[in-house]
Amino acid sequence: MNTIHRRDFLKGTLFLSARILSPSALWAFGSKDQRYQVAVIDLMILKRQKLGAIKLAKEIGADGLEVDMGGLGNRETFDNKFLDKEFRDTYIQELKDQGIKICSVAMTGFYAQSLATRPTYKRMVGDCLETCRLLGAKVAFLPLGVQGDLVKNPELRPALVERLKVIGEMAKKAGVIVGIETALDAKGELDLLREINAKHIKIYFNFSNPLKENRNLIQELKILGKKHICMIHCTDEDGVWLENNKRLDMREVKRTLDKMGWSGWLVIERSRDANLSPKMVKENFGANTRFVKSIFQ
Repeated sequence: MNTIHRRDFLKGTLFLSARILSPSALWAFGSKDQRYQVAVIDLMILKRQKLGAIKLAKEIGADGLEVDMGGLGNRETFDNKFLDKEFRDTYIQELKDQGIKICSVAMTGFYAQSLATRPTYKRMVGDCLETCRLLGAKVAFLPLGVQGDLVKNPELRPALVERLKVIGEMAKKAGVIVGIETALDAKGELDLLREINAKHIKIYFNFSNPLKENRNLIQELKILGKKHICMIHCTDEDGVWLENNKRLDMREVKRTLDKMGWSGWLVIERSRDANLSPKMVKENFGANTRFVKSIFQ
């Protein structure tokens, strides 16, 4: 086959493939080779455990969703609709139809509740790990929150370490990584991980944590390294969109992650424009998703 005929043949093959494949199939074909994928959070786009989160995530331009386990309060476990088979089956079908993936399942109830003292923490975490299995997610997000702040409350460390050891064993059996968010700096988090000594407990890194404490974000990424970061909340505090953020150099972040050899999900949490209503979800998260993709994809 000469050069001209080969080129015409390839053009025809690509055209035929595009005609045959469905939009969702084309999406899957294009995204599976992406080193970095971008997600939004159902809670932050005001669609916690709602079917409409999936279509909205697609309209925003995201590749995936981090879904929340639901409210916790004083309950023995989360108010979690995903354990209802009928709702879950409908949700999973909509994910397939829209070409959206579940990247992680979040236990945001622990932002305000205490992992160190809640008596039914095993049931709570167990329900989350089961939800991960049912939805095909490989990461569970566990913030230690205000009551688990080890900088302000170092006396909680023994109890938290002991419970995280147990959670690590639970996660190992479930085949899920539990990503924790702490108030510690990167060196402190490495020390904590060594103390926990559980391969299925890693750090869910949040750009805003070092930034708001005037720590060096790039240095913190390097200190933690590839193997200790399971996922990234790829945003800062609210105020301006990521593209207008002067203290977060996203291109330098990408260069650093590339050199580290890290790959995975970049989950957009905040960075909403203070001049826009929080209800303007498409505007805020659409702008941030487009910007992150323009850098990382």
